[in-house]
Amino acid sequence: ADDVEIAIENTGFMDEFFSEIEETRQNIEKIAENVEGAKKLYSIILSAPIPEQKTKDDLEQLTAEIKKIANSVRNKLKSMERSIEQDEVQSSADLRIRKSQHSVLSRKFVDVMTKYNEAQVDFRERSKGRIQRQLEITGKNTTDEELEEMLESGNPSIFTSGIMDSQISKQALSEIEGRHKDIVQLESSIKELHDMFVDIAMLVENQGGVLDNIELNMMHTVDHVEKARDETKKALVYKKKAHKVSPQAPICAQAASLALFCSLLGYSCPLLLGI
Repeated sequence: ADDVEIAIENTGFMDEFFSEIEETRQNIEKIAENVEGAKKLYSIILSAPIPEQKTKDDLEQLTAEIKKIANSVRNKLKSMERSIEQDEVQSSADLRIRKSQHSVLSRKFVDVMTKYNEAQVDFRERSKGRIQRQLEITGKNTTDEELEEMLESGNPSIFTSGIMDSQISKQALSEIEGRHKDIVQLESSIKELHDMFVDIAMLVENQGGVLDNIELNMMHTVDHVEKARDETKKALVYKKKAHKVSPQAPICAQAASLALFCSLLGYSCPLLLGI
């Protein structure tokens, strides 16, 4: 069969574009490597009653690096998107290639950041479980709602002020305070990731089911941090509930909260709003 040739109209521009694509791809792979590293550190921290400070410092450094690279990737993808939109009137082969490459990288970025969020949420829940068990050791039985109240207040003394002055209780208290501090730091990172995912949602809003992963994974913890459940319910009617995606209430709340943040930041989210 004869080979089919596709004419690339602006080879200089496309060479630069492919260079940016490769750099962005490598950055996404670096994020994926760092996410695996963070997961290992999460496991080490969870397995030790009093984790070593070096382990926590390593995790903090890795978290900062993930954030830095992720912001760079996000900005690069947005820049590519703007360039594609400016050339939208054309129907050239190179434009189709640029759209395809941008779509692939956007999906890869969403995938790796969603996995990172899943690891963060899992670490938070397991840390919370350790706090609950240590409270039980000291005779303080708490419900999940009461524990969330303590975490949201930023004040562990709500439940630790009356702990008995015994050696085992002191050890439990030390772990409770340490785990609480870990969760407070983690939630700050999760909030920053959530804001980044508002932008990611705009990048992939025309790419079908990719947004479902964001809905399922990004908003789980933000609801606790932002205390915005009532506002999100009033702000939006989640039209996508009629689609084939799961109609479970948490998913609806997640999408509503994501759309609310879009509106707060001055964005519109056509896919979320069903426009």
